[in-house]
This record gives sequence, structure tokens and C-alpha cells, in this order.
Amino acid sequence: MCDPAVNFDIIGGISHAETIARGTGIRELSRLRRAYGVGNGCKRKGIARIRLENGAVRLAELHWYEAHGIGRREFKRKRYLDRQ
Repeated sequence: MCDPAVNFDIIGGISHAETIARGTGIRELSRLRRAYGVGNGCKRKGIARIRLENGAVRLAELHWYEAHGIGRREFKRKRYLDRQ
């Protein structure tokens, strides 16, 4: 599996989005509040098509943090869902 820190662009929308942690269930809550401010935050996951730095388009599972009034932050690619 490649390094999840590789830059990518999300193509289209994110489907099958669901919350996987909320409030104090988020391990990095204090760091997120220092970086982005206080908000009703949650950690979410979903599926989207992404374009990698090399131009390849892949279907991937993404995780990110989201808070009301702050928006979506720190997208991470967790795994590819298509075969290549």
C-alpha cells in the first residue's frame, strides 16, 4: 500500500459517507481544536474517485475530520477499492 500522505484531488462527490467517531471519541480532538477552533466535530469516512499526483484515477476509501462551521479538513486516503 502506498503512503496515505500522497497528495490527491477528489473527483466528483463522496458517496457512502458515515461518521466513525464523534466528540471526545476523536483521538486527536485537542490538536484539531488548536488548529481549526472549537466546533461540533466528527471523524468521517466515505468512498470517492481521486486523481493521484501521477494522473491515475482510482476509487478509494477516504477518512477526514468535519465540524459545523469549519468544514471538512485533513483528507487521508486509507485504501484503494479498485484493482490496478
